[in-house]
Amino acid sequence: MSGACGFTSKNRATVPRFEVQIVFNKILIANRGEIACRIIRTCRRLGIKSVAIYSTVDQEALHVKMADEAFLVGEAPPHDSYLNIENVLKAARDSGAQAIHPGYGFLSENAEFARLCQESGLCFIGPEPDVIAQMGDKLHSRKLARKAGLPILPGTDDAVSNDQAAGKAWELGFPLMVKAAEGGGGIGIHILESQEDLMPIIERTRQISESAFGSTRLFFERFLKDASHIEVQLIGDQHGNLLHLYERDCSVQRRNQKLVEETPSSAKLTPRLRRRVRSLATKLGKYIGYTSTGTVEFLVTADGSVYFLEMNTRLQVEHGVTELITGLDLVELQIRVAAGEPLPIEQSDVSINGHAIEVRVYPEDPETFMPDSGDVTDLHLPEGEHIRIDTALCNGYTVGLDYEPLMAKIMAWGEDRTEAIKTLQRALLEFRLEGVKCNVPLLRDILATKEFATATYHTGSVPVWIEEIRNRALEKCANGKMQKNGNGHKNGQESGEREMAAAIGVSLALAIESAQPLNAPDSFSPWRVYGRREQFLSRTLGNRGWR
Repeated sequence: MSGACGFTSKNRATVPRFEVQIVFNKILIANRGEIACRIIRTCRRLGIKSVAIYSTVDQEALHVKMADEAFLVGEAPPHDSYLNIENVLKAARDSGAQAIHPGYGFLSENAEFARLCQESGLCFIGPEPDVIAQMGDKLHSRKLARKAGLPILPGTDDAVSNDQAAGKAWELGFPLMVKAAEGGGGIGIHILESQEDLMPIIERTRQISESAFGSTRLFFERFLKDASHIEVQLIGDQHGNLLHLYERDCSVQRRNQKLVEETPSSAKLTPRLRRRVRSLATKLGKYIGYTSTGTVEFLVTADGSVYFLEMNTRLQVEHGVTELITGLDLVELQIRVAAGEPLPIEQSDVSINGHAIEVRVYPEDPETFMPDSGDVTDLHLPEGEHIRIDTALCNGYTVGLDYEPLMAKIMAWGEDRTEAIKTLQRALLEFRLEGVKCNVPLLRDILATKEFATATYHTGSVPVWIEEIRNRALEKCANGKMQKNGNGHKNGQESGEREMAAAIGVSLALAIESAQPLNAPDSFSPWRVYGRREQFLSRTLGNRGWR
């Protein structure tokens, strides 16, 4: 499908059609936006009725229109609707659904929600609650990884108190990462460069962790500069079968937020290193008895050292690129193993066909990185062979600040990496969005860098690229040239005005945050205020990413 809203996918991999009938006839999707639409499409293909949930601002959303049934679960703030466990379970019971698919984000890694689903007689389409809890606690997951025989980064084995902080930091050395034990989504991670910054960074991380996750526990982990972020896709069933679906490179990040993902990583990692990360991921998955889809994430250094980072016990945002090279439907596999079926494939059945790359489209100014919102007044999605768009955007769609700001995922497949890059570049040139600013110009610039073309990029590349792009723009201004960028803005005098606006935004963001108590009512979204403030600050303080 292509056009105003939807998904289009064409590659040369053949999508397997499994014959066993799934026991579910109705599934509730406890999510919204593009991932809810994505899950509904698989349900349709399998002959399973879908139930959508929605908040008061989403009643005309695409996922609501696509589903067979839809239930209102609350007001716009997430804690009143998509995170309201009682209302979500009531909608499932009232609809007669037999299972709940959580998608990603929201309740997808909430062990208590998974447990309550089971107690309510509903199948949670995901791993066991105990596994979610164990791997969601970053300190506990480090210990499990070590017991399973995986290499882990030097760090603290227990939560760090303020009294211990100075001594522990001195033992580990700088730079190091201060991380929230219950953190996720790139939130609750800060890099510490020196002892002088220790207590201010710790205090800030504790406040953010308490606001976003309800916990002040944090730990230290050695920071690896210029490493690559490699993750391995796993799928396991309830019969002891566990497969890897190869690895993805997710190193293009801005302040811990992934912007570009690709698979396989053959242009960067040697065959031996790729086998090693896949073997380590599978080893951990078997050790914890993992079922459903999930990813084991690693940091890989230039000299080939591999370190366990974390495990995500859910469907990944970037699962689509794996589907493009394997021909498998990961949502279908999730549903089948949740229903108790054994995996219909073996490891020898999984092979790589070509190369796939994904970019994430966010609603932010591509120059100042300030968030944007508004109504989509005109939309043109790329079309053509080997292009896939996962989105819930359409004309009239309102991009707000209540939820995850991901607007679309643009994917491209090619016979090889060079062909995939060219196809994706063409797709980004064809992408048109009016009414809301987006980061597509930055994504085009990233794909055009020499480092991306040669696969020599790493987790520290984006800040360098942004600085180079900014310097080139300033040089053009100094030479008296005025050019429009891909988002319709002019360089020159207006650049200085935007700098001033960004500085004013920083002051406003800090004022808003300082005026808002951490124990604000549920209608207050700490994620939203944190994201706004971090985006404002990124313009003037440098390398600070957001998820």
